[in-house]
This record gives sequence, structure tokens and C-alpha cells, in this order.
Amino acid sequence: MKDYRRRDVALAAGLSGVAGYVDAIGFLKLGGFFVSFMSGNSTRLGVGIATGQWATVRTALTLIGLFVTGVVLGALVARRVGEARRSVILALEAALLTLAAALISIGFDAAGVAAMVLAMGAENAVFQRNGDVGVGLTYMTGALVKIGQRIAAALTGGDRWAWGPYALLWAGLSLGGALGAAAYLRFGVLALWAAAGVVAALAAAKAWRERRAA
Repeated sequence: MKDYRRRDVALAAGLSGVAGYVDAIGFLKLGGFFVSFMSGNSTRLGVGIATGQWATVRTALTLIGLFVTGVVLGALVARRVGEARRSVILALEAALLTLAAALISIGFDAAGVAAMVLAMGAENAVFQRNGDVGVGLTYMTGALVKIGQRIAAALTGGDRWAWGPYALLWAGLSLGGALGAAAYLRFGVLALWAAAGVVAALAAAKAWRERRAA
């Protein structure tokens, strides 16, 4: 993340917070499955196959497939509008989260959860570079590895604070997860509207900056 400006690092940390928030809501609603953390769902898939829990296998495969579809959707939109137009990806994510909140609110839970997963997949296109993910926003294992690597480098004469941006990503996801769980326990699926509102505000702010820079 050394090639990104502080403003970009702050945006990445904020979006990781949104991912943690939404994932916590999905985790509680789905009883232990994830809407953004596909490593966890992949582990559940493997355990389900080994133990013959075919309902678990179907759920895990469905969520993984929807997430990949969201990634494809976000990547295609990024290619279409230009990777510098992050506001468009953020607007797509906000629209999907709004759709998810609306569908679940009127009782279409399965369709609403699908929209949540698509939104989380699409979010990863915000920092897309040359067709690849520049910053992973919905998964933190890689960030934790980078923290360890950068600390090791600092201990051997390298940049003392290069681990900081990755720590912010991890902290954002963890704090977002705590807030999402607390909000869901208090407000139920209404908590999802807050995530949609935050991303919509980020999209509007980013669009304003992009217009000024044009």
C-alpha cells in the first residue's frame, strides 16, 4: 500500500470497516456463514463434504458463487468506466446494499442476502489496478501477513511504519464487525441501511473529488 496516498488508505480502511460490519450482520443472520469472508465459507464447505452435511455444502457453494459473481461484476464495471472512477464502483456497492436492505425488510431474505454478497464481491474492485485487486478490502489474512513482514523489515533496518496501513485495514474490519454485530442485535436487518448510507456518502464524496480533479 506504499503507492497509495493517505486519503486512499483512509478510504480502504473505511471500506474494510463496511465489509466487517456487513459480514457480521450476514454471519448472525445466516447462523455462521459469511457474506464477505469466503475463506471461512470454503472451510465450512470442506467440513460439510467430509461430514456429509449437504445443506452446508449447498449454502457455502451458493455464497462463494455469488461472491465471485460480484467480483466479476465490479471488475467489468471498473474496466468499463476506467479504474480511476472509484465513485462508480462505490455507487454500485451502495445500490446493492440498499437493494439487500429493502429485500430483507419486506421478507425476501434469500434475495437480500444474495445482494449483500454481490456487494461485498464488487467492493474489491474499488482499488483495482490493471485488472487485479490492488488492496483486498474484504479479507485480512493477507494484510496480517504483510504486517508481520513489514515488522520484520523494520526490525532489520527497514521502514519503521510500513506495517501501519495494513494494521489500519485489519482494525477497520475488526471494528466494523463489532459495530455490525451490535447494530444487528439491537436493530435487526435495519442495521444494513446504515452500511448502504455510508457507502452512498463515500460514493458522493468521491464523485465530487473526481469532478474537481477532471
